[in-house]
Amino acid sequence: MDKIAPNTIKRIPMITLNDIKQAKEKLEGVSQKTPFTLATILSKELNSQIYVKKENLQLTGSFKIRGAYNKLSQLSQIQRDKGVVAASAGNHAQGLAYSAQHFKCDATIFMPEATPLTKVSGVKSYGAQVILKGANYDESYAHATTFAKEYEKEFIHPFADDAVIAGQGTIALEILEEYQDLDMIIVPIGGGGLISGIAIAAKAINPNIKIIGVQASGANAMKTSFEMQIVSNSKSVKTIADGIAVRDATPMMLAYILEYVDEIVEVEEQEIANAILFLLERQKLVVEGAGAVAIAAMMHQKIDVEDKKVATIISGGNIDVTMLSLIIEKGLVKSNRKMKLLVTLMDKPGALMQITSILKDSDANIVQIDYDRNSVKLDFGEAHVTIALETKGKEHQNTIRENLKHNGYRFKQI
Repeated sequence: MDKIAPNTIKRIPMITLNDIKQAKEKLEGVSQKTPFTLATILSKELNSQIYVKKENLQLTGSFKIRGAYNKLSQLSQIQRDKGVVAASAGNHAQGLAYSAQHFKCDATIFMPEATPLTKVSGVKSYGAQVILKGANYDESYAHATTFAKEYEKEFIHPFADDAVIAGQGTIALEILEEYQDLDMIIVPIGGGGLISGIAIAAKAINPNIKIIGVQASGANAMKTSFEMQIVSNSKSVKTIADGIAVRDATPMMLAYILEYVDEIVEVEEQEIANAILFLLERQKLVVEGAGAVAIAAMMHQKIDVEDKKVATIISGGNIDVTMLSLIIEKGLVKSNRKMKLLVTLMDKPGALMQITSILKDSDANIVQIDYDRNSVKLDFGEAHVTIALETKGKEHQNTIRENLKHNGYRFKQI
C-alpha cells in the first residue's frame, strides 16, 4: 500500500440536503424512480426486513446517470460546446454518454482495455467516442485527464465531484420517501461517490441510520484508508466487480466517508459470485459484480442485519454475458448441482455403454462427455472418460460416487 499523509485529505465541501433535492428536481423525467421492494426470500433467511433498491433497472443499467446528468446540467453552454471527457469502467461512461447526447455535446470516454463488450457497446450506442486505454480505471483516468487538458475539454469525474455526488444522493431521497425508519443502508463502494451522496442525504433526514459500505477484497483501498484514517492506495486491483475496481482512494472522498459512513466491510470473489447467482435464480434480477456486493455481505454474515430494517443498493446490472455464464457454471458446481468426473475404464466395446447405464440407474443426467484413449498417462488398453453431470445435491453426488466404486471404477472429481 502507498500511504499519503493525513494533511492531504481535503476539507469536505458543503454538499447539503438542499443540493441533493435540487438534483432530484433536475432528474425528473430523465432518470427513473427505480423499484424499492422487499426481498422476501432473503428477509426470511436472515430474519430481517431487507429492501432492495434496484438501480440495475435504471436507464443505462446503473445509478451513474443520476450524477452524470446533474453535473452536465450545471455546465455552461460554452463548456458543453467544447465537449466532455471521462474515465470509467463502464457505468459512468454510459450515464455520461446518455447525458451528453441529451445536451447535444460531444463525449470522449476512456475505458480500461479489459472493459466488458456490453459496456463498451452501451457507451457507443449513445454516440460517445470510446478510447480503450489502461489496465484499470486509474490508468484510464490518467490518460483521460491528460487528453482533457490538451484539448481544453471539461473532465467529468465519476465520483470526486460535488454535482455528481449530489446526483447519486437522490437515491436516498427516493428510499426515505417510502421508509424513514430504516436501521441501515448498505452501499457498494468503488470511488465513494454513491455512498457519500446517499450518506449525506440519509443522515440529514434521519441521523440514526447507519451507513455501511461494501468493497471487493481485490479492490479495498477505501476500506483500508477508512480504518487507518489516512489515504492508503493499492498497488493493483483484481475483482469480478469491475464497476468498483478502483485502485486508489481519493482524499476528498475519504474525507466524506470518514464524516458520514459508519462501517466498511469487504467480500471475497466467490461470495460476490454466489450473490450474483442468488439474485438471478431467487430474485430474478440480472446484477453485475459491483451491484451484488451489498447482498453478498449480508449473505455471508459480514454485517449483522438480524431483526433490522435494511435498505441495500443494487447499483448496476451491466454484466458481461460471458462472465455471467462462468459464474453460473461455478455456482452450480459449488451448490452440488453439477459435477465433473474423470473415469478410467477399459478401452473395449460396450465399456462406455456400461458406465452410462450405471449413471442412468443413479438418476444422473449426462450433459457432456469426452472419450480419450490417447493420453500418455494411460496404461495400454485403458481410456479416460470425462463426464459432466447434472445432479440433485450433495447426497445425490455421494450416491453416484458410491455406485461407481461398487462397480470397480477408478475416478476422480475434477
